[in-house]
Amino acid sequence: MHNTATMLIELGAIILALGLLGRLAGRVGFSPIPLYLLAGLAFGHGGFLPLQASEEFTAVGAEIGVILLLLMLGLEYSASELVTNLKTQYPSGAVDFVLNAVPGAVAALILGWGPVAAVALAGVTWISSSGVIAKVLGDLRRLGNRETPVVLGVLVIEDLAMAVYLPILTAVLAGAGLAGGSVTLLIALGTVGAVLYLALRHGRLISRAVSSDNAEMLLLVVLGLTLLVAGLTQELQVSAAVGAFLVGIALSGEVAEGASNLLTPLRDLFAAVFFVFFGLSTDPSDIPPVLVPALLLALVTALTKVATGWYAARRAGIKGGGRWRAGGTLVARGEFSIVIAGLAVGVEPRIGPLATAYVLILVVVGPLTARWTEPLARKLTGRPETPVETERTAPEPAKV
Repeated sequence: MHNTATMLIELGAIILALGLLGRLAGRVGFSPIPLYLLAGLAFGHGGFLPLQASEEFTAVGAEIGVILLLLMLGLEYSASELVTNLKTQYPSGAVDFVLNAVPGAVAALILGWGPVAAVALAGVTWISSSGVIAKVLGDLRRLGNRETPVVLGVLVIEDLAMAVYLPILTAVLAGAGLAGGSVTLLIALGTVGAVLYLALRHGRLISRAVSSDNAEMLLLVVLGLTLLVAGLTQELQVSAAVGAFLVGIALSGEVAEGASNLLTPLRDLFAAVFFVFFGLSTDPSDIPPVLVPALLLALVTALTKVATGWYAARRAGIKGGGRWRAGGTLVARGEFSIVIAGLAVGVEPRIGPLATAYVLILVVVGPLTARWTEPLARKLTGRPETPVETERTAPEPAKV
């Protein structure tokens, strides 16, 4: 009874603190992710006020947070959008992978952490933060800019690549050999292909089967289906997160929109718990030794993300200013870098502190590069300011 009371007090304190930190971040105009990570560091082992009773509950909440993050991501895209993006943006996706995954892999090998850690750290430095970038685009009022579809296209390719990368990482971390890893990858690719095929051919039937006019029923069915599929994919040694992502893709239309509206508050709550839990599992005293590598890695991969966005925008025929804006917008890392590091800490514990420091740096720097990369590039090249190109090329007709 005493333990239950202690757990409730600790959980209440955590959730209240998250709410206050989220409000503070909103006032400042920044992502709350760094504040959540810092809160976790403060409450974790080696922090100011370690938590004991609620640690197991928080770990389960963190798992659900990852699943809901990927489900909501899948709900944002239809299968046809994913296929179209894959056909048109794959060269940019390949450049993105080479420029941003390689520095992470090389850094792990230089630090002497071995090939398994190299695969994990490559993912940490590769994937941009869709959540932070979407917020930045909204805050800077760039959603209608010509370069914004290019930025979103790169993010979609990264999200789709996660469905292949996460199973590979899971197999590598589990110590599976070449044969075991190949089987896991084939299962993952087969699952992704099957779900995309079903969503393209029979998406309306799936959505109709899940659909309900009752909000409570819709929430229970979608959430239950997601957790069930996530558990089954994890049993297949693929990844619970990939299973959740595929459920999101399979749902479309009004069902996806309704489920998204219902699940957004749950996603925000459990995602915040996930970031706190990652901080809880990181000892603050482990961060100073990896701070210099984290800073160097952040500097290198900020520049490589700018180069990625510049190349992708150039392929789309966008002029100079839009190219630099696209590059600066892609710099932020966040939720997926932490998800990947969270999977890898059991094999290489030093990845946790490095990833925490790395994300803390780039989740703060990302909004700044989105705002200032273009003006800085213009100043360095001596080019005059050009008007921002938006997708609306002609003024709207006057309303009578």
